[in-house]
Amino acid sequence: MSLKEKPYTTGEIASLSHVTINAVKKWIHSGKLEAFKTPGGHYRVKRDDFKTFINKYKFQIKDEVFPNKKKILIVDDEPAIVEFMKGAFVSGGVDYEIETASDGYEALIKIGSFEPDLLILDIRMPKIDGYEVCRRLKKEGSLGKIRILAVTAFGEVEMKNIVSAGADFCLAKPLKLEEVRINAKRLLL
Repeated sequence: MSLKEKPYTTGEIASLSHVTINAVKKWIHSGKLEAFKTPGGHYRVKRDDFKTFINKYKFQIKDEVFPNKKKILIVDDEPAIVEFMKGAFVSGGVDYEIETASDGYEALIKIGSFEPDLLILDIRMPKIDGYEVCRRLKKEGSLGKIRILAVTAFGEVEMKNIVSAGADFCLAKPLKLEEVRINAKRLLL
């Protein structure tokens, strides 16, 4: 078990939450905080369960305990391309939080809840295309801050048009692993 997976003790939860151990035990007994008992009878809390707890009860300690990872939403209707791009980030050594969508409609829904820092966006997709996604995002005030890395297999004219629609940069397919990583990192600075 790695250090990242090691569960918290009630004392650690108390310290991180700035409360007493008794308060933590009350959360556990009331069912607010998921925990398990060790063979010795001590409570332990899995890291994901603690993260769920602080999100649900709006604790202001999230960034202190769980450093903020950059979020990337990959949007493409070709599953192989999505997996290729996810692999680019997993093998790149930087710890990103990654979500995926298979069309522009699904992307717009996920953007609202996931709040990505970077959108990697295919241009030609079913339902809502990349152009329309860009236009809608750039109209929104708070959502307009999302950086957009577009991808296309349809040449330079389309690459220029998507930048005009609001993308920050566009890459040509077939994609190169290192090119995806470098441009994503640059846009996330």
